[in-house]
Amino acid sequence: MRQSSLRRTIALLAATAAAAGLAAGCSGKDQVPSIGYAVDTTVSSYNGGTTAGAAAGQTVFGRVLTGFFYTGPDGQPVADSDTGTAKEVPGEAQTVQYRLNPAGVYSDGVPTSCDDLVFTWAARSGRFPGFDSASTAGYEDIERVECQPGSKDGTVVFRPGRRYLPWRTLFAAGELMPAHVAGQTANVPDIVAAVQNDDRAALGRLAEFWNSGWNLAPGDLDVTKFPSSGPYRLESFDLDDGLVLVANERWWGDPPATGRIVVYPKPADLAARIGDGSVAVVDIGSGSLPDLNLDSFAVDQRPSRGIEQLVLSTGGVFGSDAARRAFALCVPRQALFDELGRTTDAPQVGLGSGVSDSRTLQQDSLFYPVVTNAADPFAGGDIAGAEAALADAGKKQLTVRVGYLAPDARRARTVSMIADACAPAGITVQDSSTPDFGPGQLAGGAVDAVLGGPGGLPGPAGSLDGIAAVSGLRSGSGLNVGQFRNGRYDAIADQLAADDNSTNQLNLLTEAENLLWAQLPSVPLFATPRTIGFAGGLQNAIAGPTRAGSGWNMDQWVLQR
Repeated sequence: MRQSSLRRTIALLAATAAAAGLAAGCSGKDQVPSIGYAVDTTVSSYNGGTTAGAAAGQTVFGRVLTGFFYTGPDGQPVADSDTGTAKEVPGEAQTVQYRLNPAGVYSDGVPTSCDDLVFTWAARSGRFPGFDSASTAGYEDIERVECQPGSKDGTVVFRPGRRYLPWRTLFAAGELMPAHVAGQTANVPDIVAAVQNDDRAALGRLAEFWNSGWNLAPGDLDVTKFPSSGPYRLESFDLDDGLVLVANERWWGDPPATGRIVVYPKPADLAARIGDGSVAVVDIGSGSLPDLNLDSFAVDQRPSRGIEQLVLSTGGVFGSDAARRAFALCVPRQALFDELGRTTDAPQVGLGSGVSDSRTLQQDSLFYPVVTNAADPFAGGDIAGAEAALADAGKKQLTVRVGYLAPDARRARTVSMIADACAPAGITVQDSSTPDFGPGQLAGGAVDAVLGGPGGLPGPAGSLDGIAAVSGLRSGSGLNVGQFRNGRYDAIADQLAADDNSTNQLNLLTEAENLLWAQLPSVPLFATPRTIGFAGGLQNAIAGPTRAGSGWNMDQWVLQR
């Protein structure tokens, strides 16, 4: 699907509306039309390819750092022809030809090039040590990226005998990073040569920059490190004034309909920002801010493509399968869905229709009813079973600390309900949420479980293909915060990405679910319910209950008052 078939149609409508309402929603500071966007994710890095940046990669920066594909509102990958084109071509191995738009240039004046593909691949391939990657899925299957430094053309050749079916998820929005910035800072003038020659000294410096060079914190910002390849560029980031995106003057595509977007991520006081009229777009977990007044908004509550789940440590108190089983058996999954997981327009079947019995498969998948039988014993409230599993673990009692990003009333209630349900089995559940909580605290031992989406992340999550959910439990994945390790699961995940035979898929998915319910690296609860609201007068906004959030087409938003 070409970008013009979706985004450009909206752009025509946006241009008309913008002309009629140019003065609407202006900021007092510079009189540039402005729209506020409240979203319950966190922003700690510009680099969506790192563990730290995965939460905000597409949700916040999808229209700042563009890629060959972006996640559409239904969770599908959509081609972005403004960035360039990507197509499979014949070859002995799977081969994809990428051609960047000849007009493409970063906001600092440096042209986009295949160097960006080489750098992103090297960082996420798992082949070169030192790089932190949220996921290596797909990238690790690539044998090489053929590129002449500075060229607009690059060819990706996969390893012999390997095939990666969801290749359209690679080099995507929020994850294709500007190689020239890393090269300048790390003193590596030719990144392509460094990768091709396996120059470990140069690659070590590049890894250091990849991991932390694009970190973001509210306050003074050296914008030269954060050039944009999209219709918006990053201007500033402040706890009070939000993360400010402004029109990128060097953008070669359709100009954004509104010149300024102010993103209010956590830990900003989202309720206050919504209450004082600063916000025209709201995208938050349903029930997370219970006293929120959205009377002036058109509100849509719907299940998302992300699965609300408890990600468990595989060490400490959960160092055995039996201990994790004891906890999973007492978690009242059905009661949690009934009170906290239902949306106002929940369907009778499919996505959001009931408890989720899979961490990796969407409820509206044709395979779902067949492969999830292993979940049957875990509907919740099995005190006798929990006590028996606890005895198998050699324990009489267990204390479980559950962390999540606070404040979040729905997740607080979730932990409270679990605590009440598990107490009779001798399992004490403690709420260990904090306003600065991050899933990485699970690996550090500060908590025993994380409540959130895939990888324990807050905010919008999920996609139609579920790649992040599947790869998030693979060994070595940055989002595998529970540090689950199972060679057979890794092999299954690889096979699922390479084999489109429906019978093989069914068998592999069934085996994966049986394995995961036996070893319990996580406990799936339900499709995370999202509350998405658009202020009166806002045009061209389309709800996106996926990892990209409802900001997936923010460059088309127009606010008329």
